[in-house]
Amino acid sequence: MTPELLLTWIPLLPFGAAIGVVLARNHPNLRDGISIAAGVILFVLIAALAANLDWEAPPTLVMATPVAGLSLALTPEPLGILFALIASLLWPITTVYAVGYMRTNREHNQTRFYAAFAVSIAAAMCIALAGNMLTLFVFYEVLSISTYPLVTHAGTDKAKRAGRVYLGLLMGTSIGFLLLAMIWTWSLTGTLDFTAGGVFGDDTDSGMLSVLLMLYVLGTGKAAVMPFHRWLPAAMVAPTPVSALLHAVAVVKAGVFTVVKVSVYIFGIDTISAIAAADWLLALSGFTIIAASVIALNKDNLKARLAYSTISQLSYVVLGCALATSMGIIGGSMHIAMHAMGKITLFFCAGAIYTAAHKTEISQMDGLGRVMPITYGAFLIGALSVIGLPPLGGSWSKWFLLVGAADAQQMAMIAVLLVSSLLNVAYLVPVAARGFYRGPPSGAHTGHVAIREAPLACLVPLCLTAFGCLLLFVYADALYAFLLPIAAPATTP
Repeated sequence: MTPELLLTWIPLLPFGAAIGVVLARNHPNLRDGISIAAGVILFVLIAALAANLDWEAPPTLVMATPVAGLSLALTPEPLGILFALIASLLWPITTVYAVGYMRTNREHNQTRFYAAFAVSIAAAMCIALAGNMLTLFVFYEVLSISTYPLVTHAGTDKAKRAGRVYLGLLMGTSIGFLLLAMIWTWSLTGTLDFTAGGVFGDDTDSGMLSVLLMLYVLGTGKAAVMPFHRWLPAAMVAPTPVSALLHAVAVVKAGVFTVVKVSVYIFGIDTISAIAAADWLLALSGFTIIAASVIALNKDNLKARLAYSTISQLSYVVLGCALATSMGIIGGSMHIAMHAMGKITLFFCAGAIYTAAHKTEISQMDGLGRVMPITYGAFLIGALSVIGLPPLGGSWSKWFLLVGAADAQQMAMIAVLLVSSLLNVAYLVPVAARGFYRGPPSGAHTGHVAIREAPLACLVPLCLTAFGCLLLFVYADALYAFLLPIAAPATTP
């Protein structure tokens, strides 16, 4: 299959899966099997695309040209392929987990859940492979709308309020700031194409570029940079498979992916390093990293703690862009993959604990690690990866971010990264420690306590993603080499 044909099928497959899910709504096994099979096939298609691409002259698929000079087009590049591989790999794993979770907890509207999930993956594929900002923006909005039914899945007043916050903040920032930045960029340059080294000329006013960078970053609400972060903890009212989708598979990763794409291909690393907004962005991302970590430390609800942890971890990627160094960009890009694998493991474990023990508060989970050792062991692995300890993947992305901060001579940001890692230890490790070292759970016999792990469909995915944290450490060099071209200085013909 040619790269052009693969580019056609990659977004069509999940859209087709959504239709198949709806048609098979009266046959749950077939419906769920369609989602799992589509995810596996999608991953194979993206891997085939990556293996057969000529990176010097990648193909472009033009889907539509609504206005002369502005098209909806897909053009693969290393960062986008990485994002697409992450989302497609985690889609079938999350679907298997969702089958166990949704059926055990007798969740309603399961067909709507799987259909909306498939559409959100299709939108994520188009974002990942977008050849210009117009394409990215259109499918960024599709992603927001398609995930709204997932956030409001429960149908309660609380879920509906969370949905309004979710959609209001995400679409409000994108229309109010991101769209304005795009129009301004078009008026200055006549293009929205992603271009190595950026699209702005050397004569563009630095003050204007600073304002534009602020609009782009604040307009990317999915990156959850403070103060536009409230949608993320509000969305935790959704079922845990949705939380996994939001935090690892599609939504937040689409946000930080957008920030990196804009930094590298709209502004260029050299341009960002020369404007005043870089210092502003460093300060804002550093504040978000520390403030969200402190808030997480004070949350007793496990999903709320993980939500604020995600807010903090996302700003690692933003900080990497603001450093405007090659190592900063690579570290931030690697953190997209490293955080995805670690954080989805943590959310899978949170859902498994709820499914098996019906506990949501950390203070209620004393001793649960003794009766759920596989779940708590996987939680500890995911936690240590997020913290950044070897031999787990998160250690490499934080290492490159520290090197990038040193290259930029930003000692304050080195301090932010190190303090944040200590805060990661403070709010994640005690969860596992309470499970393994505190007394047995309330109501359990002090003698023999039967193992009561979550169903196998929940347990296998969290073991796979925990193992993925180990694999990302071992194969970090391959990931580094794959991402190196996006951080290389642009060459002029």
